[in-house]
Amino acid sequence: MIEIQNIHKSFGDTHVLKGITSTFEQGKTNLVIGQSGSGKTVLMKCMLGLIEPDEGNICYSGQRYSELSLDERRNLRQEMGMVFQGSALFDSMTVEGNVKFPLEMFTKQSKSEMRDRIDFVLKRVNLTDAHEKYPSELSGGMQKRVAIARAIVMNPKYLFCDEPNSGLDPKTAILIDNLIQEITDEYSITTIINTHDMNSVMEIGEKIIFLKNGFKEWEGTNKEIFKTENEAVTNFVYSSELFKKVRQMYIEERN
Repeated sequence: MIEIQNIHKSFGDTHVLKGITSTFEQGKTNLVIGQSGSGKTVLMKCMLGLIEPDEGNICYSGQRYSELSLDERRNLRQEMGMVFQGSALFDSMTVEGNVKFPLEMFTKQSKSEMRDRIDFVLKRVNLTDAHEKYPSELSGGMQKRVAIARAIVMNPKYLFCDEPNSGLDPKTAILIDNLIQEITDEYSITTIINTHDMNSVMEIGEKIIFLKNGFKEWEGTNKEIFKTENEAVTNFVYSSELFKKVRQMYIEERN
């Protein structure tokens, strides 16, 4: 579980995060949504420990980040997995090399232990025959699965995903959503996902936080988002004709 309490962050005269408080629950897919510039990326960087808030607290399983020693912060970061928007794979490394990288950097495992762990996570993301392939030989969806395998190879407590469906076709995006949710459930990870993908919101949004202009405008579940009368949320979520129709169907069924 991650708790954020009254988080503020400014860059010069620009106040990006304005008193955000919420809880990201263990074993659930926690989605952060909002327009570009709403503060989603800055909030995620604060939770990753890449930048520190100007005010407020971030607690990981009850521990305040601001009260941790340098060694404790280093250990905490090793409990975090990250899936980047563009996958961020090393082009010069094979799939196995990319997944092995965190193990070589942060553990003292033997080669056989590393190999067993790599085999396990690649099997978990359905890439059992891709060890010797290079990123350029993989589809976008396969690259994303390699990125997920790398993110979970250290068996993290916290998984952060920045626009994991960016650039993917709808069918592949659904597969990635399902994989992230399965892994979250299976290993009881606290998963935080920044996304613009409304399909993700509807399918795996067990907890949703909507940011607008640096404020937390709304929070709830993918079922509750249908019921909200918050105009900012409905304007964002139902900007497409498809979701306008979905909402209208819901309203008609309710009445």
